[in-house]
Amino acid sequence: MTVRHIDRTATAEIQGRGIAEVTKKVLISPADGWDGWVMRLFQLRVGGHTPRHMHEWPHINYIVSGRGLLHLDGQDHPVGAGSYAFIPAGAEHQFANDGDAVFSFICIVPAEGDM
Repeated sequence: MTVRHIDRTATAEIQGRGIAEVTKKVLISPADGWDGWVMRLFQLRVGGHTPRHMHEWPHINYIVSGRGLLHLDGQDHPVGAGSYAFIPAGAEHQFANDGDAVFSFICIVPAEGDM
């Protein structure tokens, strides 16, 4: 069993090609007994974005706060708190903060997708 608070969860600054102003918190993972899956919280500061990319695993996203754009297979979708999306394996995607506050979302992936 795992019970924690987000304020006491380690934050990692994510850097790399095509990434700007992004942090990640691993919330639940195989280390907590959830074999095969990882739930993370990403936070994109104002102007932040993930890289435009694709990979061999699907993921599920739930927008917690702020607003942004989800680029998915050639289309931009405005998203905000309460929005959710399923991104299939092999689909090109990117999240970008187009608001004036932190844009945060939960992302659930197979364990091999947590990089």
